[in-house]
Formats: sequence, structure tokens, C-alpha cells
Amino acid sequence: YMPFAELVNFYDEAQPVVKIKLDPALTPAQNAQKYYKEYRKARTAEEKLTEQIEQATQELAYLDTVFDELSRAATEQDLSEIRLELMDQGYLRRPKGKQKPPRQSAPMEFTVSGGFRLLVGRNNRQNDQLTLKKANNRDIWFHTKNIPGSHAILVTDGKKPSEEAMVQAASIAAWYSRGKDSSQVPVDYTEVRNVSKPQGAKPGMVIYVSYHTMFVTPLDPETL
Repeated sequence: YMPFAELVNFYDEAQPVVKIKLDPALTPAQNAQKYYKEYRKARTAEEKLTEQIEQATQELAYLDTVFDELSRAATEQDLSEIRLELMDQGYLRRPKGKQKPPRQSAPMEFTVSGGFRLLVGRNNRQNDQLTLKKANNRDIWFHTKNIPGSHAILVTDGKKPSEEAMVQAASIAAWYSRGKDSSQVPVDYTEVRNVSKPQGAKPGMVIYVSYHTMFVTPLDPETL
């Protein structure tokens, strides 16, 4: 015969009575302690699983950006920088012996309406440098919304760009993204001071606040 206890489930609005099996070899207090230990074990396992899922989600999002970089790589220099990024992140093994680090390329640069300069990162490491180190706080940052792509910085030099310049900058940011072949691509934009990098985040991964979104058709800057 297995004894049991009848308890009210206060976590259910109907508050039904549930039967809980008890171990006859244990006292009531020991039974309660046994179930509490099982609960703590299950909760810890759930928390660890949730953390692992979050980490895996971030890994996938990062690797998605790397695939996007590869799809747009045009030179051996572009590929070398992507390889170095993957080595730094532990995805590729470094070759044995002393290796001369590849020369770091400069961001792409274009001129939009009003003579404003637009700088566009070629890869994740360059995106970080461009947005977090080189850009002025009052420059304007562009990036496709929830779509892998380059960081684009509209250099304002303290001036207010025209609406046409803003649209061109957003359209070029869309061109250098996975949304290149789409139309009405959402592009978020905000001042650089509103962009930051979470501690431990992968290259190119940032968070931002106080932003706006515009929908644009990707624009090949060579046609400007």
C-alpha cells in the first residue's frame, strides 16, 4: 500500500485537490524534503537548458552574419579578414607557425546627396571598429532590421542631412545586406551614441535604442 497526501494546487485557478504519493519509509518531513530536492533539480535543469538555447540562438545569429559576409566577399582580402574573424572566435584553427596578419582593409566609402560621406563595413570586425571606435556620436548609424548586413555610418560633421541623403544612406545599407534583392527593405537608423555592444557579444552584434525605421529599395551606390 502506497500512502499519499491530498493537497490543494494553489497555482491552478480552479484549485483542484491533487494526490501526491509518499514513501512509507520516510517521515512526512523527509517526503517533503525529497520532493523539494526533485523540484530544485528539475528547475536547475530547466534554467541550464534555457541558457543553452539562448546561447545557441546567438551563435546561429552570428554565423548567419558570417554567411552574409561570405556572400558579398569580392576579393582574397575580404576572405582573409573573414577567416581571421572566425579564428579569433574559435571556429577555425590557426595555422602553425608565425603568420603575418592580413592588412586590414578600409571601410567602403560613398558620397550621397549634399556631399555627405557614407562609410560601410565590409565584415563584422570592421563593423565594430566603424560604429564603436571611429564614428562620431552625432553621426547616423544604419542597419537592416532583423536582416544580416553591414553597418553603415553617415558622417554628418555636425550638419543635418537632407531627407534624400537619409534615404540614399538607408538604401545603400539595404544593398549591402541579405535584403539586397528585395524591395521595401526595413532599415533602422539612429545616432551612433544610441548604439552599444553588450559585454561578451560576438563581432558586429550591437543593441540600439531611440531609433526609427524606414522602408527602402536597395540602391547600388555605383549608380549614384
